[in-house]
Amino acid sequence: MPTIIKKVNSWFFVSDLHGQVARYKKLFQVIREERPAVLLLGGDLLPNAGSAYRGLSDGDFIADILQLGFTGLKEGMKEHYPRVFLILGNDDPRAEEGKLEQGERMGLWQYLHMRQLEFEGYSIYGYACVPPTPFLLKDWERYDVSRYVDPGCISPEEGWRTVEVPAHKLRHATIQSELEELTQQADLEQAIFLFHAPPYQTNLDRADLDGRLVEGVQVDTHVGSMAIRRFIQARQPRITLHGHVHESARLMGSWREKIGRTHLFSAAHDGEELALVRFDPENPADATRELI
Repeated sequence: MPTIIKKVNSWFFVSDLHGQVARYKKLFQVIREERPAVLLLGGDLLPNAGSAYRGLSDGDFIADILQLGFTGLKEGMKEHYPRVFLILGNDDPRAEEGKLEQGERMGLWQYLHMRQLEFEGYSIYGYACVPPTPFLLKDWERYDVSRYVDPGCISPEEGWRTVEVPAHKLRHATIQSELEELTQQADLEQAIFLFHAPPYQTNLDRADLDGRLVEGVQVDTHVGSMAIRRFIQARQPRITLHGHVHESARLMGSWREKIGRTHLFSAAHDGEELALVRFDPENPADATRELI
């Protein structure tokens, strides 16, 4: 078998694997073959409540698939093992954070929500929250720029959570305020953001809601975050990575966008394949996306 030479500036981005073991197997295989420098996982990583995983450890998907899979990669790849950064998404119970932190202590990955880490001259930030959705799990939902909730969606103050949050935070926290808290006055010229939500009214947030009426009014077919869009417009990070809206690339015919100098990529996909975005942070215009 030929030796595969690692491309030093090859970064991988995936999102919305939703506990599909076949997708993880494909991901692990391509990591072994191509030896990326970095892997970023953009949330909705775990099985949802309707398709609970039943595996080796009493249904513990993180132990059976993530920890065992990445441990195998690390032992096999040795010095070629990539730096792994990840966040959860709105379908992932926040109660699983502790297991991700255990994986971090094992040296398998770094958990990035509301954190900033440095890697080879880049500042990498993570933020998992999304604007209000019609779904009932609210661990990762925030008001966007105000307490407005789109028709057909449910307020973050309603629904249910796996981790309790003080009522005043549920009522007053916004994506806008948390991004300000996360970044302060930092220079973001060399920053890469791992978001779950896409920005509003772009190629990345188009939902299949045509003809969906609430009280006789067509609902907005763009479901991304106004706060994230305004943040990108104002702060101009180098690259932002997104998931959440699976069908958007199919409906819009594009998985990427550019706002000012910022390159935006989505790895969300509504087929069975693994959508893999490959990019070099020095040359983001050359990024590719492959369905595997």
